Amino acid sequence: MTTQSRTLYTAKVRTTGGREGFSRSSDGRLDIRLSTPGGLGGGTNPEQLFAAGWSACFEGAMAIAARKMQVVLPADLAIEAEVDLNTADQGFFLTARLNVSLPGLDRTLARAVVDAAHQTCPYSKATRRNIEVAINIV
Repeated sequence: MTTQSRTLYTAKVRTTGGREGFSRSSDGRLDIRLSTPGGLGGGTNPEQLFAAGWSACFEGAMAIAARKMQVVLPADLAIEAEVDLNTADQGFFLTARLNVSLPGLDRTLARAVVDAAHQTCPYSKATRRNIEVAINIV
């Protein structure tokens, strides 16, 4: 952070028990059981939470980009986020895809909005040069 920045919000979550545990936010709005991906537990997993957070944030970044470009986004736009947990010789790593549906929007215009959003979305910035990412128009 630079000296010119200001914090808009801080999320505080306490997790106990790792992938087979529980996470609860300081305000109580998030209170979930965690389980290993593909496991028998009844909870969600960090990859699903990351996919939900990134896709929600990305949609907000798309709305900002569209306003600046004077583009009206379709009411039924949707983003399907896919986050893969992988393993190789170097250990565990993530890969991800955002599949963006913008029904009725010209494909070139849709790509411009998505590319602009990918430059400004904080989650996209966090993934850049850290994990393999694909942003698809579907």
